[in-house]
Amino acid sequence: MSGLTHIDAAGEARMVDVGDKDVTERVGVAEGTVLMAPETLALIRSGDAKKGDVLGTARIAGIMAAKRTHDLIPLCHPLAFSSVKVDLRAEDGPPRVAVRATVKVAGRTGVEMEALTAVSVACLTVYDMVKAVDRGIRITDIRLVEKRGGKSGDFLADR
Repeated sequence: MSGLTHIDAAGEARMVDVGDKDVTERVGVAEGTVLMAPETLALIRSGDAKKGDVLGTARIAGIMAAKRTHDLIPLCHPLAFSSVKVDLRAEDGPPRVAVRATVKVAGRTGVEMEALTAVSVACLTVYDMVKAVDRGIRITDIRLVEKRGGKSGDFLADR
């Protein structure tokens, strides 16, 4: 278990001490997809969903979720971001909403979890906003696609 940073020598869960790490710019980028029926996507595009602006609401939910990651994931540090951006795009073939979150911080720890949390909650919000008309919606492919900064170096996922 020596490679797991949140486990101490006795096998106990712990919050990583980042006090000795350098403050650097760190970026986390995550993405996910919400698959749906063509009629549901048309409803989202038209802005006629009964609960309101689906993409706008999901964008705000994703931003709020990134800011609350440390409340949701027990061993995450609270961070003061320099930027949180959540983009949602309605796309055809197959009908879907593509979600991408980019989180930036000048700090001692990365923001991968915050980007993943933003995407997850934005996807869940899309589902919540249109579930009454499409119970077959699927949330898929939530993953980290890029990480920059920090001691462990950069990461770029295969496309």
